[in-house]
Amino acid sequence: MSQQYIVFSHGQDGDPWGTKIVAMAEVAKKHGLTVESVDYRGMADPAARVTKLLEVCKKLPGELLLVGSSLGAHVCTTVSTQVVTRGLFLLAPAFFMPGYEKYTPAPPACPVDIVHGWNDDIVPVENSIRYARQYKSALHILDSDHRLTANLTDVCALLDNFLRRLAASA
Repeated sequence: MSQQYIVFSHGQDGDPWGTKIVAMAEVAKKHGLTVESVDYRGMADPAARVTKLLEVCKKLPGELLLVGSSLGAHVCTTVSTQVVTRGLFLLAPAFFMPGYEKYTPAPPACPVDIVHGWNDDIVPVENSIRYARQYKSALHILDSDHRLTANLTDVCALLDNFLRRLAASA
């Protein structure tokens, strides 16, 4: 079996090893995954972030699982259509944002789980509902805000379950 990588993409003002990514990386390591986290700090342009993630992914010699938060989720989904992706785990993805609706990428043919907060005041939860409905993705809505850090235990449990489902389908 080839090596499996989980690649994290943080949000617009996030950090490559912020609280959420550190917690989710521990879950991934328990599943035997090699963890990568891309540093987009200082890169405001989404297209530049897509290019950077694509470069990172093309250097990894194994199966890829992409995990992203907000803008990072949008970037992951865009890249997932250009590299072989085993699964997408998306947190509060910045899909269908005003003025950028046409840039919302369709997912590849792989499992997609979306986690969003009911109280998100940055990316409306309705955007994830629309995306999940349109592409038949799994959707988990939590009593949380955009950052989802107050529900980190739930987010990690959902990631753990997602990784178990992927392993069972291998």
